[in-house]
Amino acid sequence: MPCEIITLQLGQCGNQIGFEFWKKLCLEHGVNPEGQLESFAKEGVDRKDVFFYQADDEHYIPRAVLLDLEPRVINTILTSRYSKLYNPENVYLSQDGGGAGNNWAAGYGRGTGLHEEIFDIIDREAEGSDSLEGFVLCHSIAGGTGSGLGSYLLEKLTDRFPKKLIQTYSVFPNQDEISDVVVQPYNSLLTLRRLTQSADCVVVLDNTALNRIAVDRLHIENPSFAQINSLVSTIMSVSTATLRYPSYMNNDLIGLISPLIPTPRLHFLMTGYTPLSSEQEATSIRKTTVLDVMRRLLQPKNMMVSTAHDRNAQQRYISILNIIQVNSS
Repeated sequence: MPCEIITLQLGQCGNQIGFEFWKKLCLEHGVNPEGQLESFAKEGVDRKDVFFYQADDEHYIPRAVLLDLEPRVINTILTSRYSKLYNPENVYLSQDGGGAGNNWAAGYGRGTGLHEEIFDIIDREAEGSDSLEGFVLCHSIAGGTGSGLGSYLLEKLTDRFPKKLIQTYSVFPNQDEISDVVVQPYNSLLTLRRLTQSADCVVVLDNTALNRIAVDRLHIENPSFAQINSLVSTIMSVSTATLRYPSYMNNDLIGLISPLIPTPRLHFLMTGYTPLSSEQEATSIRKTTVLDVMRRLLQPKNMMVSTAHDRNAQQRYISILNIIQVNSS
């Protein structure tokens, strides 16, 4: 029986990367934008039930909860070609639509007032799961909703579901640009404390590294949010591949992350991906070997986190997990 995972998308950034993630999953599992299974995907052995559930009319619906304090991004999702994919009862928009003003305290304070409405949705989704394993939270640590409301939800999820895992895909701010949000460092620090205390696993997605990869590796002069979000969604789909496709190991979230986390607090993970290619170059990737892929995965230029790399320093990896996918055709 698959262990289901509920995805929580918070704020502008969280909903944007979550939207790209679901587009990737639909493509991989043969689910069309209306939630119907394509004819070629009906014989597959994949575990769609981990992230999707089937409605009474056999439509596949994401186990996703979309939360935001301002309507712009969610309205864009609900007017896209994937609008029929989501359960409209799992979408929560603040009634005043004013947002959190890029302020952690405002987002956290709004969470206390919206507690019952938000957890009504989460509880209903959890009760509809046969064997819920945990939650995946998509958010940014620098804004208001993703950081403030995200921090509040992390604390309350830990209290409400103490035996369920909480993994986050946390987008860190770009250090190469001067932000218009003067309280961004405070937002980040306050969120980092909650990520340290309440999350079981944090996948760090560094905007500095993501922009560098887009410019240097993909040769995109001025990468757009959509292009950066596509990189993030690729990491998300690849890192959950073993949960969705049966294999002899790493079939559940605890089995996937437990070898990577030596102590409870040391749960911030770096990710790398290769070969990197844009949509135009995807068909021209050269044949490679497993050894070459593993070697390139450890190169700093392919890491989604900016790290100071000193060849003379004695740097070590505590634990590594390589997920290698091949084209079976």
